[in-house]
Amino acid sequence: MIERSTLAILVGGGPAPGVNSVIGAATIRARLEGLQVLGLRDGFEWIMQGDIEHVTPLEIDGVSRIHFRGGSHIGISRANPTTDPAQLENAVTSLLRLNVSQLITIGGDDTAHSAMRLEEKAAGRIQVVHVPKTIDNDLDLPPHVDTFGFQTARHYGVEILKNLMVDAKTTSRWYFVITMGRKAGHLALGIGKAAGATLTLIPEEFLGRRIRLRAVVDTLVGAIIKRLSYGRRDGVAVLAEGLVLGIDPEDLAGLEEVERDSHGNVRIAEVNIGEILKAEVTKRLREFGLKTTIAAKNIGYELRCADPIPIDMEYTRDLGYCAAKCLLGGGNAVVISMQAGRFVPIPVAAMIDPATGRPRTRLVDITSTRYAIARRYMIRLRRDDFENPHELARFAATARVSLEEFRGKFEYLVEEEPPPLIIDIARPGGA
Repeated sequence: MIERSTLAILVGGGPAPGVNSVIGAATIRARLEGLQVLGLRDGFEWIMQGDIEHVTPLEIDGVSRIHFRGGSHIGISRANPTTDPAQLENAVTSLLRLNVSQLITIGGDDTAHSAMRLEEKAAGRIQVVHVPKTIDNDLDLPPHVDTFGFQTARHYGVEILKNLMVDAKTTSRWYFVITMGRKAGHLALGIGKAAGATLTLIPEEFLGRRIRLRAVVDTLVGAIIKRLSYGRRDGVAVLAEGLVLGIDPEDLAGLEEVERDSHGNVRIAEVNIGEILKAEVTKRLREFGLKTTIAAKNIGYELRCADPIPIDMEYTRDLGYCAAKCLLGGGNAVVISMQAGRFVPIPVAAMIDPATGRPRTRLVDITSTRYAIARRYMIRLRRDDFENPHELARFAATARVSLEEFRGKFEYLVEEEPPPLIIDIARPGGA
């Protein structure tokens, strides 16, 4: 029989729309079952120091309407207790001093890793379940299951992009829009495809090989030239911030000196890839006697604490409810998920890459129909452009070079282009 004492909730990583919905729903369910509920302020930050003063008792009246709002009712931090065995021990001891027997962690892969390590350290004294959160949508859930916050972030990202696209056309300029997505390009692609951006670049395009800054620059320059050849001086390119981590360090002076967070991740905000690309593209265009106005803009912080849209509001309330019920039923060491409208607990061990000991990353499937359609919508140099002498002549004339010169400068870009999209219309069973 499980002793029902106190359930604690903490939030780690970066904010995502829907955090408060999880907190609220889990609190309501646990309080109705007679448990005390504590909100641990600022993630692991205080308990890993042995400080048990930064806690907030949670009651139904105080959380019943927080699901409408973005942010985190109990704060958030990227504090990592796993870097120091003493801090991990402090975290476990602090929870036991608070009479906590059950813990809900809300966060991304780093928080999931910390939660797993804490559960192991607790050795059965504390049950732990994890609710996956990230607007990057890159946790290794089934392909059809989004991480919460992604849909809201995409929604507001599209609204921003929609306005930038009107501004770009009005002022005859290009925007290079950098979106969050440290390891995968789900958010960039989701925003770019939905809004109809001119093109979107994600790290998965270069999977398995080092990204060269020149290739990214030439892809953008090629798109600008192609667009110009049809009389358009404007455009919007969406780029996932994770491109920075894949670019050859030699191409980004000073990357090794960039500040890193407590999980060892490069603080991408310190590498202003938008401004770097703006400068490099402008310089490359100058080689062709071309000039265009380019503005670089980062979006991400505007999306993380947005009020959740209804799909995320409902989704996260379900996750919070199931997290509490799972713990009350004796569940432990699982990730909480909803799949096809049903609660599915996923053992944490099933999401761990045995080679790294960390949760696996879900990447954009660039062999999928969804991605193939996204590529067809983009305005960028393609393999069939180099097979069409009329189109090629148009681009070369715009760039003020010969056909041979244009091929020599840009044809390498299409060597890794995915194969053309083929829709199989055959019915199952050959009918």
